Amino acid sequence: MTMEQQERAVLVLEDGSRFEGGSVGAAGEQVGEVCFNTSMTGYQEIMTDPSYAGQIVTMTYTQIGNVGINSEDMESGRPRIRGFVIKESSRITSNWRAQESLGAFLRRYEIPAIEGIDTRALVTHLRDHGAQRGVLSTLDFNQESLVAKAQAWPGLAGMDLTGEVSCLQPHSWQEGLTDWKADRWPVAEVIAEESRLRVAVLDFGIKQNILRSLVSAGCRLTVLPGTTSAAEILAMPLDGIFLSNGPGDPQAVTHAIRTIAELIAANKPIFGICLGHQMLCLAMGGETEKMKFGHRGGNHPVLDLQSGRVEVTSQNHGFMVRRASLPAAVQVTHESLFDGTIEGISHRHAPVFSVQYHPEASPGPHDAHPLFKRFVQMMQAHAP
Repeated sequence: MTMEQQERAVLVLEDGSRFEGGSVGAAGEQVGEVCFNTSMTGYQEIMTDPSYAGQIVTMTYTQIGNVGINSEDMESGRPRIRGFVIKESSRITSNWRAQESLGAFLRRYEIPAIEGIDTRALVTHLRDHGAQRGVLSTLDFNQESLVAKAQAWPGLAGMDLTGEVSCLQPHSWQEGLTDWKADRWPVAEVIAEESRLRVAVLDFGIKQNILRSLVSAGCRLTVLPGTTSAAEILAMPLDGIFLSNGPGDPQAVTHAIRTIAELIAANKPIFGICLGHQMLCLAMGGETEKMKFGHRGGNHPVLDLQSGRVEVTSQNHGFMVRRASLPAAVQVTHESLFDGTIEGISHRHAPVFSVQYHPEASPGPHDAHPLFKRFVQMMQAHAP
């Protein structure tokens, strides 16, 4: 399809900023928070990350779609973004694992997408003015109408989206990470099932690579809906509890914050990532706030304050924990070297820790992957 034959698409922000281009996804219209991700690779993992529910994602890398889409790199059952914004869609899909093109994938799941806009200008605008509500449409091109639709959307602040992406029923998960040389993960191969540590995973929108990482570290997983009560969790035979990533405003997930507070009081080992980290801090008396444009990318340097080691990390969050709000029993263990925000905490007396970033990567570097082993060692140390 030539650019002349391509269907029109438009992205309009709540402040009236307008970006016109061509459609590379489904025909339709979606409203959401417009944000950007600086990763150069991993567009499929980004699109299927449940933490992006409610968001229209802009990729800063210039060409997207060159390696196509495959069934193995999904981070959930379907794309979770509301819309996709790119500079250029690759007209050629070239990878031995590819099963369909980016455009076919977006159309199959009815996700609108736009290409051909100046993504540098859009990202600069978002950095200067903050993430904004916006409308991506192939149907409506009227400026006043689109601005009104963007402004009418309530925004992510105060929004609990975990119910849209959490599992509906408890289930087990047994798949570990793949070693492309051996077609299996060596750690998972040598750990007998009876020796695996039993972990209850609270699913607020979990990425599948987190589950794979936990299995390969030596865990036996039971994945639970995010609405599961503390009493139900503590009635299970378990060695630890994992709190997953997820979308929306952590302060809005009040039922989970109450549950986490009860789990902390039970003195069970707890590990949280991203939204799980934020809600863990809220359960311990901390506060969170919305960031101007968030952290989304695969190149974020984080300082481990205890070891002095710097980890390059994968991140995806638009809210953060307020440092001054944390009680004395909570110590900050990791900081962002971009802006000094909190990237990790631990409890001084209870077996509890969490990080704001994504040690499982997908996409991104694996510098922080040892955190899964740290969780296993914590559970072993607190075994009855």
